[in-house]
Amino acid sequence: MRNFSWFSVLIIALASSLGALYIDRNLLRSTELPYHSIAERQTEVLGKYFTDSLPAFGANVNFVAASQRVRNSVVYIRTQYTSTPKNLKKYHQQTPDFDDYFSRPGQQKEASGSGVILTDDGYIATNNHVVEDASLVEVILHNKQTYKARVIGTDPTTDLALLKIEATSLPFIKYGDSDRLQVGEWVLAIGNPFDLTSTITAGIISGKGRSINILREKSNLAIESFIQTDAAVNPGNSGGALVNLKGELIGINTAIASPTGSYSGYSFAVPSDLVKKVIDDLLEFGRVQRALLGVSISEVNAELAQSLNLDKIEGVYVRSVGKGSAGQLAKIEKGDIILSINDKIVSSVPELQEIVGRFRPGNEIKIKILRSGNILEKTAKLQSEKGTTGISKKEAANPEIEIPSLGAIFSTIAPEKKNELGIQSGVEVVRITDKRLLEMGLEEGFVIHKMDKQLVKSPADVARIYESSNGGILIEGFTAEGEVRYFALVR
Repeated sequence: MRNFSWFSVLIIALASSLGALYIDRNLLRSTELPYHSIAERQTEVLGKYFTDSLPAFGANVNFVAASQRVRNSVVYIRTQYTSTPKNLKKYHQQTPDFDDYFSRPGQQKEASGSGVILTDDGYIATNNHVVEDASLVEVILHNKQTYKARVIGTDPTTDLALLKIEATSLPFIKYGDSDRLQVGEWVLAIGNPFDLTSTITAGIISGKGRSINILREKSNLAIESFIQTDAAVNPGNSGGALVNLKGELIGINTAIASPTGSYSGYSFAVPSDLVKKVIDDLLEFGRVQRALLGVSISEVNAELAQSLNLDKIEGVYVRSVGKGSAGQLAKIEKGDIILSINDKIVSSVPELQEIVGRFRPGNEIKIKILRSGNILEKTAKLQSEKGTTGISKKEAANPEIEIPSLGAIFSTIAPEKKNELGIQSGVEVVRITDKRLLEMGLEEGFVIHKMDKQLVKSPADVARIYESSNGGILIEGFTAEGEVRYFALVR
């Protein structure tokens, strides 16, 4: 009986201790984590979902193969101007001595940039701001051969341009897939910064779908969905190549974010999937076939998601829908959330604009939207800026127009002539009816490019500048043989 009592006491004491321990661990310390090592917890959780299969980069990264493959395919572009190019001044306004260089009296004004050879027969991609308003565009290859380039077409909304040189068997860079780029991936930037030809720098993809509002002042239809990289890019790199380690073109270097005008850590490139579409448009039509959905959109942020009772922050918010637009015809409504286009997820305004920008008017796209908690799919037939679904043909030359006060008949030059001279606008002297022009040396077939440093785009410009002048007028243009000439015309 005594032994049983002692055993009972022992059992009771043990049960009390365990109960106290349970209360202490589970009730009194309820705020403590159920584990004591974060590293062990990470290993436990991640081991259920991931395997350690990422490649270990570092000392074994080799840029030599990609560099050798592409360096001969990036060219040096030299341009000449008769006045300080505003476009270059905007991009490089903090470059040391830039203004001094362009204000030296009596000297032909020059600038430089880069370009990427895309075909063996001489088609070259570059930035619009590299060649815009240039009176002469020259391309210097890696082997120092020099060619006069024709401007096939330009697109200020993406800051891209297509050039052509008469050459064969050129090394070119193959397009890569910019959609497959991943943040953290190694890339190389190739160009000619500060006239240092064939300069190669390395970096990683720092971000995608970036907008830095550098093209908005040219057009409200500008597409900014840049690839951001920390590869060093400086003035002169514009129009050069951004490539992956396979030597594939994944972007055209366009801009830098810098308080000084020189490299400060971030640069931006137009993604190759957008480049491919724009360049094909310029090749085939001489202009970009811009497709529009016709909706006004904004980012989905935490505040908007809360006001709409969204379960998560995703997609792009439709603020309004244009009357008669492709979006309205597809029955997209104000308040819809666009989640994807052709199964490509969109999470920002630049991403949506870039994806739509890869299509032409008349193309149909599938749009997945979120409306009142329901997922819907719509089909939209994209439209042009004019609200049509057709392709805009190449522009034709204007009819001949006589300006009696000048004693001549003028006509806007045809696109083929623009390409031949490497300019974007000009007016041809078709016939001279007043001997004054002949006496000053102007001949029929002369192309007027500028009057008093103002670009001349139509005969109406010629008449306007002439009539508004109070004295001498400086005429700049090209002879029928393509030589640059200057004339002073006095009213």
